[in-house]
Amino acid sequence: MPAHGSARKPYNSGNTLTRPTQAMRPMHIRYSIRPSRPAAHLLEVRCTLATPDPAGQRFAMPAWIPGSYLIRDFARHIVAIRAETAGKMVALTKIDKHSWQAAPVGKGVALTVICEVYAWDLSVRAAHVDQTHAFFNGSNVFLRALGHEHLPCLVDIQRPIGRDFEAWRVATALTPACDQTSQRHAFGLYRAANYDELIDHPVEMGTFTLATFTACGVPHEIAISGRHDCDLARLTADLQRICEWQIRFFGEPAPMPHYVFLVTAVDDAYGGLEHRASTALLCARDDLPYPGMRGTPKRYRSFLGLCSHEYFHAWNVKRIQPAAFSSYNLDAENYTTLLWAFEGFTSYYDDLALLRCGLIPLKDWLALVARTIDKVHDNPGRQRQTLAESSFDAWTKYYRPDENTPNAVVSYYTKGALVALALDLKLRAETSNRISLDDVMRALWQRHGQGEQRCGIGDEDIRLLAEELSGLDLEHFFAEAIHGTTDVDLAQLLRPFGIRLKRSAISTNPSLGVRTSSDGSEVRLTTVYEDSPAQVAGLSAGDLLLAIDGLRVTPSTFDRLLSRRQAGEMVHLHAFRRDELMEFTVQLGAPAKDRHQLQLQRKRNSLRKNWLQG
Repeated sequence: MPAHGSARKPYNSGNTLTRPTQAMRPMHIRYSIRPSRPAAHLLEVRCTLATPDPAGQRFAMPAWIPGSYLIRDFARHIVAIRAETAGKMVALTKIDKHSWQAAPVGKGVALTVICEVYAWDLSVRAAHVDQTHAFFNGSNVFLRALGHEHLPCLVDIQRPIGRDFEAWRVATALTPACDQTSQRHAFGLYRAANYDELIDHPVEMGTFTLATFTACGVPHEIAISGRHDCDLARLTADLQRICEWQIRFFGEPAPMPHYVFLVTAVDDAYGGLEHRASTALLCARDDLPYPGMRGTPKRYRSFLGLCSHEYFHAWNVKRIQPAAFSSYNLDAENYTTLLWAFEGFTSYYDDLALLRCGLIPLKDWLALVARTIDKVHDNPGRQRQTLAESSFDAWTKYYRPDENTPNAVVSYYTKGALVALALDLKLRAETSNRISLDDVMRALWQRHGQGEQRCGIGDEDIRLLAEELSGLDLEHFFAEAIHGTTDVDLAQLLRPFGIRLKRSAISTNPSLGVRTSSDGSEVRLTTVYEDSPAQVAGLSAGDLLLAIDGLRVTPSTFDRLLSRRQAGEMVHLHAFRRDELMEFTVQLGAPAKDRHQLQLQRKRNSLRKNWLQG
């Protein structure tokens, strides 16, 4: 359908998809989307239903996006909405915060709902439009026609009107309606099997940089928006190695016929969101490789780890799913206790893939594991919340952090990665490398991920499958690691692999037991750790530190003032809480924040070789 109020034809010649034939017109829902006013960050989105409910068709906007477990109420971005049929207005009544009902229309009369959507959220979860590009996730912009979500969908992706946008093209994993690969970057019609598939393919429009490669026979694309000086040859070569390793890890053929990395490069950002045949990535432009770059610097290594993480999700969570995700309820929270497996196991394999495919050396990978251990041990919340609870509470806690989060929450990403490491080591050591977590992941794929009739994973299925493959009794391990708060004994588990886990203090300074931030010459408490010297003395997050024993505290003097004291000493501290000056007496604690290091103890170790080489 042409854009409302425009003479623009929906099927142009040139860089536009061709009109579908009668043979490819089953009953379907028809969408169109166009950046109607890019400078105002507005999209015009249309949804046309040929067979609306005769009692009055209901429509709803998703409340959240799969992969990011927080109610985000995307309907709040709709700034105008109306319904019409054959050019006549139809009454549209709002039912709740994200649902509308149209008045009944005649039998066999198509109903169209037109939305104007504000798109100015530069994140991987939402939509962002300006004069330089347009990016959107379907869950942010496409209404669901309730009761018709199973129908095939056609979406007409249209460029903005005007000569300034003639060079724009499209990057998406959606399938062109005409089934012509040559039309993949054209504006025009794309199709999806149903609404669930429609919203699982984000779209980028603009003058992005495009690079391609093939991994195990599957075409892959990298579309980079934003200013950058990326060495595309280096990036494609490295991503090809990652993708080929992961495809072969689970077993060919790959589950997708085509895959797209949608990258937005800005000054400083980091994030990704997985989809069944693509990923949306947000990065700092300095994270990308540049011509002449040597080695794999830390920033680029982190970006490759992010790409590896989201690509692994094409198997682990997009197809191997918890039972709660087998059919998404897009109106409310979808609770599961298994995010530790889907995010934690993926976090274990994302960097391990870089090691196994030769992109980083062993010493760098060991340092990454040590840093993950540090992150978990830095937060007392690991002693309060189990991984199962962390997964279940993601909707209310993990995605809504506050100043007390380190005291109350454990990350199912980081501790989940450590549990994956621990389970892998345990399986390998106790079966003499006969069975590993690799085997468990492949069995999960074969039993739960492949085929159209795949079934979701229950709370105990991973343990039961690992026990079946290995012959081990893992009930105690899972009870402690997943349903308990005891730290996993990685030092003991690493020992048979010839690796020593060493602990040391990050500083010799006595500790207040706080986390701080600085702004100019100010030092402010952002977190006060539970049972720390600062908390016992009455200090709170948000307090602005002024002086220690009468000497001014600044970002440059804070550590120096503490370095002249000993653990157990009493110090007098002045701080502002809001606009009130307060005084505290603090007994300093021992140097805090253990740091971990993994050291190779023996040059040759068959267990270690088979583990690290996969």
